[in-house]
Amino acid sequence: MGLTNTVRPNRRQMEDDARLRSSPEQYPWEEDSPTSRTGYEFPSESPATKGPQGGQQLHGRNYPQRRPSNRDEFDGPHQLLALPPSDVIAAQEQNLPHLPTNLLVNEQDDILSQVNDCLSKCAFNFVAKYQFPVPLEPDKRPVGSAADREWNEWVYLLKRLATKRRIPARVLYNGQIKQLVTVLENSLEMRHAAKHQSRPLKDDRNVLQLISAGLQVAKILKDASSMALLDNLYVHTEARIQSRRSNPGFIGQPASASTV
Repeated sequence: MGLTNTVRPNRRQMEDDARLRSSPEQYPWEEDSPTSRTGYEFPSESPATKGPQGGQQLHGRNYPQRRPSNRDEFDGPHQLLALPPSDVIAAQEQNLPHLPTNLLVNEQDDILSQVNDCLSKCAFNFVAKYQFPVPLEPDKRPVGSAADREWNEWVYLLKRLATKRRIPARVLYNGQIKQLVTVLENSLEMRHAAKHQSRPLKDDRNVLQLISAGLQVAKILKDASSMALLDNLYVHTEARIQSRRSNPGFIGQPASASTV
């Protein structure tokens, strides 16, 4: 027995009902819509749904249990490698070999400061040339010169621009966009070495390595003037080291086991 006082739905309601009964594939989702397809396709993930009696049925117990925050992959199934032979361990624990150190402390500080300043200018010019955005930070003044940011801050900015795909490959040497982050990270020790003068003395090879790391940054950013400056610094530093190695009368500062 039907009800005589049923209200007939209007045309708009009928169209909405028909659309809901249609396949969802007929109505593509907008890319910028806050509603995700995942939420539509997996309604069981909603916090609560109606139970058979009209009440709320919670689904919290169906979620996978979270691993305690103080646990990591090393607490799960793992293996321990066999100990090396005793003679191998004994050889490793001998006194570290001497690495030649022919540059004085003030000379090292001057060289590393030159590399640090050169790289900061290189990054500043790169960002300015291609008009990449520099986020404003409340605790820092706007960038007006290369010296307004430390080298590690320039590295962070360039890495973020790269990972957010703001830097096109065409502006880099040979389009090496994937190598950019690695090259930048290899130069990060430069800022620490230049700003912390209480650090242990560096051996000759380490100093040359840091100059070379800066040279690779200038190369991948296609900065010819910075490359020329750093290459000239490398050649002169290497020549100074070689001249002192061949001079038995030079009294340098020998590297110890604490030299880095």
